[in-house]
Amino acid sequence: MPRMLDVSDAVRAEIGDEEADRLLAGENAPGSYDCTSCRTPGDSEQERTSTVLFIGDETAVLAFAHASCLPSQVVQVTEEQLRGAVRSISGDAASAGGPARAVPEQAVLGVTSGLVLISGELHPALVVEPTAPIVRPGTIGTGDDFLPLLIEQGFMPLTVLNAVPPVLHGWSVLLAVGQLHAVLQPGGNGGQPVAWWQAHQPLQVTDSWRAAANKHQQVLMFAAPVGSIGRQPREDLLRDALDTAAAHGKLVAATLPLAGT
Repeated sequence: MPRMLDVSDAVRAEIGDEEADRLLAGENAPGSYDCTSCRTPGDSEQERTSTVLFIGDETAVLAFAHASCLPSQVVQVTEEQLRGAVRSISGDAASAGGPARAVPEQAVLGVTSGLVLISGELHPALVVEPTAPIVRPGTIGTGDDFLPLLIEQGFMPLTVLNAVPPVLHGWSVLLAVGQLHAVLQPGGNGGQPVAWWQAHQPLQVTDSWRAAANKHQQVLMFAAPVGSIGRQPREDLLRDALDTAAAHGKLVAATLPLAGT
């Protein structure tokens, strides 16, 4: 039975016309699936479904998502990230015959927007805090490498929040039609930027936040380990949490150029 699939030109170019036509005809596409974005069930026979092709250094994986969550697209990822995605999709069962093993909780990046006052001026900011410890790809352990990994990418450790952090070139914040879509990082080998974080659905921001972003054409991004910031209901409480995290050496930051409007 034909599927309600969206296959973008970029995905078709990678998988070829023959494979794309087989997918659209329902030969190689599943009816039901777990959305690669929101992880809830979907049905390509009943609802619009996007084909999302993850491409690593050596391999590629075709996944499916609700069209309302993600458009059909090609996503460049590292080989380590791709292996992690395959484990997530397959439930990490040992298909080669070895014993199945427990998988650590998959961390999700929580993102909060707010205005931060620095030197008497309000700046638009994003605060990123994972829901679980982040370990270095390819390692097994119980530590948290979230901040070291970001420092290696160019984010600066903060002990006090009294100045705008340096601009991190190659990274950017994607704002479209007044909504927050993604934080982009440089692609491998000088390629197109790829999503470091992408909203399951575009996030609304306040008019004052958007106005400040358009004024400065840049956004401050702060990141802290799990449990450092929390979900603060007011911007003054968010600022207090940022100051506390910085004082305890648990905050990194960078200024990211604004992409979009």
